[in-house]
Amino acid sequence: MPEAAAGQHWLLLRGLCREAAHWGNFPDMLQQAFPRSTVSTIDLPGTGRYYQEPSPDSIEAITAQVRGQALDYGLLAKPVTLLALSLGGMVAWEWLQRYPHDIAAAALVNTSFAGLSPFYRRMRWQSYPQFFQLLLERDLYLRELAILQLVSNRQNLYAETAKAWTAIQQVRPISLANGIRQLKAAARYRPSQKKPETPLLILNGRGDRLVAPACSDAIHNKWQIDIFKHPWAGHDLCLDDGAWVANRLKDWINQTTV
Repeated sequence: MPEAAAGQHWLLLRGLCREAAHWGNFPDMLQQAFPRSTVSTIDLPGTGRYYQEPSPDSIEAITAQVRGQALDYGLLAKPVTLLALSLGGMVAWEWLQRYPHDIAAAALVNTSFAGLSPFYRRMRWQSYPQFFQLLLERDLYLRELAILQLVSNRQNLYAETAKAWTAIQQVRPISLANGIRQLKAAARYRPSQKKPETPLLILNGRGDRLVAPACSDAIHNKWQIDIFKHPWAGHDLCLDDGAWVANRLKDWINQTTV
């Protein structure tokens, strides 16, 4: 598969308990950076358009469903470039292992792998009280605000974004059961030790308070994958500084296709 296909057809994967609508205006930013490319999003099982369906509790099964959905929507007619956040990054890695010819390139954002990083770094121990408190919060706005305070460092965006995320939850709520299944899948996933031949990139926010930046460093060090580090952004890097992400992806694609 020619590397020249990288960056022509983007497919975006979100993370734990989040759906395509949580990208906000980032797909538009990416489209502006790649005006001749297509930009598509897809939901993980149990979220978004699939919120009423049970999520599998393994990354392998989640990956199989996501790929099936991509096929159904005609998104794999040509090799895609994955941009995958957190749990989505685990799905991207498994996809690369099973169906490498589907994918022209992949960028993994603030992800982590069991076996490379201990559990207290994959979900930073300092975040445990806040995380379990938000699972029990019944007020949707307060819950989404608490999530934002955990994954974002852009305090000036909290009120507006929490309102938007509350509206998403009111229409397509993710169930506690599906959240637990996704957590279980992420916690148990141990990736193949084989480095994919597909061009890879890691993007990391050094201000991530949910997943320790050391987890991205561990992936970089294990397989010598290129990495760009944002000095202050949090776990939701595309929310905190989407323009930076789009520009780094543009730099990477230009290098990859030379």
